[in-house]
Amino acid sequence: MSALKTQITEDVKTAMRAGDKPRLGVLRMLQAEIKQREVVDAIEITDAVIHSAVEKMVKQRRDSEKQFRDGNRADLADKEAAEIVVLMGYLPQQLTDAEVAALIDQAIAETGAESGKDMGKVMGWIKSRVQGRTDMGKLSGLIKGKLG
Repeated sequence: MSALKTQITEDVKTAMRAGDKPRLGVLRMLQAEIKQREVVDAIEITDAVIHSAVEKMVKQRRDSEKQFRDGNRADLADKEAAEIVVLMGYLPQQLTDAEVAALIDQAIAETGAESGKDMGKVMGWIKSRVQGRTDMGKLSGLIKGKLG
Protein backbone atom coordinates (compact mmCIF):
# COMPACT_ATOMS: atom_id res chain seq x y z
CA MET A 1 0.00 0.00 0.00
CA SER A 2 1.28 3.47 -0.80
CA ALA A 3 2.45 5.66 2.05
CA LEU A 4 0.02 8.40 1.03
CA LYS A 5 -2.94 6.01 1.04
CA THR A 6 -1.96 4.88 4.54
CA GLN A 7 -1.74 8.53 5.63
CA ILE A 8 -5.21 9.27 4.25
CA THR A 9 -6.64 6.26 6.08
CA GLU A 10 -5.07 7.44 9.34
CA ASP A 11 -6.36 10.98 8.75
CA VAL A 12 -9.89 9.60 8.27
CA LYS A 13 -9.65 7.87 11.65
CA THR A 14 -8.33 11.05 13.27
CA ALA A 15 -11.13 13.15 11.77
CA MET A 16 -13.72 10.63 12.97
CA ARG A 17 -12.32 10.68 16.51
CA ALA A 18 -12.22 14.48 16.51
CA GLY A 19 -15.75 14.78 15.12
CA ASP A 20 -14.46 16.95 12.27
CA LYS A 21 -17.32 16.27 9.85
CA PRO A 22 -16.27 18.66 7.04
CA ARG A 23 -12.73 17.22 6.89
CA LEU A 24 -14.05 13.68 7.22
CA GLY A 25 -16.40 14.22 4.29
CA VAL A 26 -13.58 15.42 2.04
CA LEU A 27 -11.32 12.54 3.06
CA ARG A 28 -14.06 10.00 2.40
CA MET A 29 -14.61 11.48 -1.07
CA LEU A 30 -10.89 11.17 -1.67
CA GLN A 31 -10.91 7.55 -0.52
CA ALA A 32 -13.83 6.84 -2.86
CA GLU A 33 -11.94 8.38 -5.79
CA ILE A 34 -8.89 6.26 -4.98
CA LYS A 35 -11.01 3.11 -4.66
CA GLN A 36 -12.67 3.94 -8.00
CA ARG A 37 -9.29 4.08 -9.70
CA GLU A 38 -8.16 0.90 -7.97
CA VAL A 39 -11.22 -1.18 -8.86
CA VAL A 40 -12.54 0.25 -12.13
CA ASP A 41 -9.23 1.19 -13.72
CA ALA A 42 -7.59 -1.94 -12.24
CA ILE A 43 -4.35 -0.14 -11.42
CA GLU A 44 -2.00 -0.36 -8.49
CA ILE A 45 -2.39 2.61 -6.20
CA THR A 46 0.83 4.59 -5.95
CA ASP A 47 1.48 8.05 -4.60
CA ALA A 48 1.47 9.34 -8.19
CA VAL A 49 -2.03 7.93 -8.76
CA ILE A 50 -3.22 9.56 -5.54
CA HIS A 51 -1.64 12.88 -6.53
CA SER A 52 -3.49 12.66 -9.83
CA ALA A 53 -6.78 12.00 -8.03
CA VAL A 54 -6.20 14.91 -5.65
CA GLU A 55 -5.35 17.24 -8.55
CA LYS A 56 -8.57 16.25 -10.30
CA MET A 57 -10.60 16.90 -7.17
CA VAL A 58 -8.90 20.26 -6.54
CA LYS A 59 -9.58 21.35 -10.13
CA GLN A 60 -13.26 20.37 -9.78
CA ARG A 61 -13.56 22.35 -6.58
CA ARG A 62 -11.84 25.40 -8.03
CA ASP A 63 -14.30 25.36 -10.92
CA SER A 64 -17.23 24.97 -8.53
CA GLU A 65 -15.93 27.71 -6.26
CA LYS A 66 -15.68 30.12 -9.20
CA GLN A 67 -19.21 29.29 -10.34
CA PHE A 68 -20.59 29.75 -6.82
CA ARG A 69 -18.83 33.10 -6.45
CA ASP A 70 -20.17 34.21 -9.85
CA GLY A 71 -23.63 33.16 -8.68
CA ASN A 72 -23.33 35.10 -5.40
CA ARG A 73 -23.35 31.93 -3.31
CA ALA A 74 -20.50 32.77 -0.94
CA ASP A 75 -21.56 30.07 1.53
CA LEU A 76 -21.10 27.29 -1.03
CA ALA A 77 -17.96 28.90 -2.45
CA ASP A 78 -16.42 28.99 1.03
CA LYS A 79 -17.23 25.29 1.49
CA GLU A 80 -15.44 24.46 -1.77
CA ALA A 81 -12.46 26.62 -0.73
CA ALA A 82 -12.24 24.76 2.59
CA GLU A 83 -12.26 21.42 0.76
CA ILE A 84 -9.43 22.65 -1.48
CA VAL A 85 -7.33 23.43 1.60
CA VAL A 86 -7.81 19.89 2.93
CA LEU A 87 -6.97 18.30 -0.43
CA MET A 88 -3.89 20.46 -1.02
CA GLY A 89 -2.37 18.88 2.08
CA TYR A 90 -1.94 15.66 0.07
CA LEU A 91 -0.02 17.24 -2.79
CA PRO A 92 3.74 17.83 -2.81
CA GLN A 93 5.18 21.26 -2.00
CA GLN A 94 3.90 23.70 -4.64
CA LEU A 95 6.43 25.37 -6.94
CA THR A 96 6.95 29.11 -6.72
CA ASP A 97 6.27 31.35 -9.72
CA ALA A 98 10.03 31.80 -10.19
CA GLU A 99 10.61 28.03 -10.18
CA VAL A 100 7.83 27.52 -12.74
CA ALA A 101 9.24 30.27 -14.97
CA ALA A 102 12.72 28.72 -14.79
CA LEU A 103 11.35 25.29 -15.73
CA ILE A 104 9.44 26.77 -18.67
CA ASP A 105 12.61 28.47 -19.91
CA GLN A 106 14.55 25.22 -19.53
CA ALA A 107 11.83 23.25 -21.35
CA ILE A 108 11.78 25.71 -24.25
CA ALA A 109 15.58 25.61 -24.51
CA GLU A 110 15.84 21.81 -24.36
CA THR A 111 13.00 21.13 -26.80
CA GLY A 112 14.01 23.88 -29.23
CA ALA A 113 10.47 25.28 -29.15
CA GLU A 114 9.98 28.47 -31.12
CA SER A 115 6.24 29.05 -31.51
CA GLY A 116 2.81 27.99 -30.34
CA LYS A 117 3.05 24.98 -32.66
CA ASP A 118 5.68 23.54 -30.29
CA MET A 119 3.39 23.75 -27.25
CA GLY A 120 2.97 19.94 -27.13
CA LYS A 121 6.72 19.36 -27.00
CA VAL A 122 7.14 21.79 -24.13
CA MET A 123 4.17 20.41 -22.19
CA GLY A 124 5.43 16.86 -22.71
CA TRP A 125 8.85 17.79 -21.35
CA ILE A 126 7.62 19.77 -18.36
CA LYS A 127 4.52 17.81 -17.28
CA SER A 128 6.28 14.97 -15.47
CA ARG A 129 8.54 17.42 -13.66
CA VAL A 130 5.74 19.57 -12.22
CA GLN A 131 2.92 17.03 -11.81
CA GLY A 132 1.07 17.78 -8.60
CA ARG A 133 3.26 20.77 -7.82
CA THR A 134 1.55 23.47 -9.90
CA ASP A 135 -1.78 24.24 -11.57
CA MET A 136 -1.52 22.75 -15.07
CA GLY A 137 -4.03 25.23 -16.52
CA LYS A 138 -1.99 28.15 -15.26
CA LEU A 139 1.18 26.48 -16.53
CA SER A 140 -0.31 26.08 -20.00
CA GLY A 141 -1.17 29.78 -20.09
CA LEU A 142 2.34 30.74 -19.05
CA ILE A 143 3.86 28.54 -21.77
CA LYS A 144 1.54 30.01 -24.40
CA GLY A 145 2.61 33.48 -23.28
CA LYS A 146 6.28 32.61 -23.70
CA LEU A 147 5.82 30.92 -27.08
CA GLY A 148 3.19 33.27 -28.49
